[in-house]
Amino acid sequence: MRRVNTFQIVAAAFIVVTNFCPPAVSAARPNVLFIAVDDLSAALGCYGDVIARTPHIDALAGSGVRFDRAYNQLPLCNPTRASVMTGLRPDQIKVYDLDRHFRDELPDVVTLSQAFQQAGYLAARVGKIYHYNVPASIGTDGFDDPPSWNKTVNPKGRDKDDEALVFNAEPHRKISGALSWLAADGADTEQTDGMIATEAILLMEQHRKKPFFLAVGFFRPHTPYVAPKKYFDMYPIQQMRLPFAPVGDRDDIPVPAFAHNCPIPHYNLPRPVLLQALQAYYACVSFVDAQVGRLLAALDRLNLAGDTIVVFWSDHGYHLGEHNGIWQKRTLFEEGARTPLIIRVPGRAGNGQSCRRVVEFVDIYPTLTNVAGVKAPDNLAGRDLTPLLDAPLSAWDGLAVTQVLRPADDRLKTMVMGCSIRTNRWRYTEWAEGKEGVELYDHQTDPMEFHNLAVAPDTAAEGVMARLRPLLRARASGKVPTTPVNQKRL
Repeated sequence: MRRVNTFQIVAAAFIVVTNFCPPAVSAARPNVLFIAVDDLSAALGCYGDVIARTPHIDALAGSGVRFDRAYNQLPLCNPTRASVMTGLRPDQIKVYDLDRHFRDELPDVVTLSQAFQQAGYLAARVGKIYHYNVPASIGTDGFDDPPSWNKTVNPKGRDKDDEALVFNAEPHRKISGALSWLAADGADTEQTDGMIATEAILLMEQHRKKPFFLAVGFFRPHTPYVAPKKYFDMYPIQQMRLPFAPVGDRDDIPVPAFAHNCPIPHYNLPRPVLLQALQAYYACVSFVDAQVGRLLAALDRLNLAGDTIVVFWSDHGYHLGEHNGIWQKRTLFEEGARTPLIIRVPGRAGNGQSCRRVVEFVDIYPTLTNVAGVKAPDNLAGRDLTPLLDAPLSAWDGLAVTQVLRPADDRLKTMVMGCSIRTNRWRYTEWAEGKEGVELYDHQTDPMEFHNLAVAPDTAAEGVMARLRPLLRARASGKVPTTPVNQKRL
C-alpha cells in the first residue's frame, strides 16, 4: 500500500475546498491604475517632442514600456473609448459618433473594468473614461456605463465657473470645438483635473488593502485649453512654431481626408492666434503631466508601486496645424491615428525600453487581463501584448486599422467611411472603399505623409495596395481573428 504523507493530505483537502468554494482574490494580485488623457497627441518629451515639458510622464515611460507605434481605432472620443473598454472594433460595436452607446448593439458585453470586477476587484472611475461633452458635462456622469464601475466620482472645478472668461478664437463655434483657451487664476487643485487627481489619490488611500482597478480620466488638453497661468509661462510665444508642410501638400489628398469641421486651413486664423493656441495646448499638457506626477508619487508613498500596473493612454491623436492647417482630431493621418501608450507592469523585463512594433488600442484589454490573471471574454479583437512587455524588440508583425465616418455636408453628398491600415512601413487609406479616394504613404521615405503614392501609382505602389486592401477590409470588420501577418513585403 502506497504511503501518503501529511503534505499530500493537506494538498488534497485544499483542492477539494477550492473546487467547491468561490476563489478568493489574493491581496497580492496587482492593482491597475488606468490613466486616460483627453485629446493628447504625441506632444510629450518621451515621444521626442522638443517643446513639451512633461517630466512625470517621461519618468513613467522610463520605468515602463513606451509604445511608439500605438494606434487608436477611431479618432473621436466616444468611439475610441468604447472600443478600448469593450476590446472590440467600431464595426463590431457600431459606434462611430458621439451619440450612440455600445450597449445599444451589445447589451451584455463585458467591459474591461467589469472583467476586473468579476475577479473581485474594486472598479472605480474618477473623471472621464467614457465619453463626456466637454466642457458641458463636466461634473456629471457624462455618457457613462454604470455596470463598469462599483464607484464613480465626478469632480467639477473652477474651470466650469470660469467659462465666461475663455477666449474663443472662433466665436461662431462653441468653445468645446473651437480653438479656445484660458490662462486661469488659482491653484492646480482648484481645476477639475487637479480635483480628479486628488480624488483618485483618496481612493488609493481608502482601498489600498484590496485589489483595485482605478480609472482616472483627465479632461485636458481637450478644448477649451484651460490651465493655471504658470503652465502658460512655461511656453513663451516666441518659442512656438507651426509645423512644416510643403507648398501644395493638400493637392494630392482626397476631400474626405479633411475633417468636416476643419475644411479651411488653420480655420483661416492669423498666425499670432495660432501660436497662442499652441502655447495653450502645451500648457494643458504640462498641467496634466503634473497631475500624473501626483498619482505616481501617491503610489510610491503608499507603497503600492510594486503591486500596481500603470497604463497611460490618450483616446486618440491630435493635430496642431499639420498638412497646412489641420487642427484637432477626426483624421486618418499619422497624427490622428497614432496615440501615446505606456504600460508599466512591475517586474517585467522590458521596463525602461521603447517598443516600435505596431500595436492597437484593442490590444489593451487582453493585455491587462492576462498580466493580472483575470479572465477575459473569448471574442476580444486585439492581441495580448505581454511578449512585448518582456522583450519590446521581439518579432511581432502587427497591423493597425483606424477608421472614421464623415457625415454628408456641402463637400460630400453622402456619408463616407474612411478606413486606414498601418504596417511597419506603409499607411494605406480608402474612403468609401476607394470610391471617394485612396491614399498610400511610405513611412520609410515619407514619415510626414506628404506624398500620396496612390495618385498615379507605379507598379510597386499598385502591388502594395493590392496586398493591403484585403487585410484592411477584413481587419476593420472584426470578422477575422487577429493573427500575426508576414510583413516582409509590407
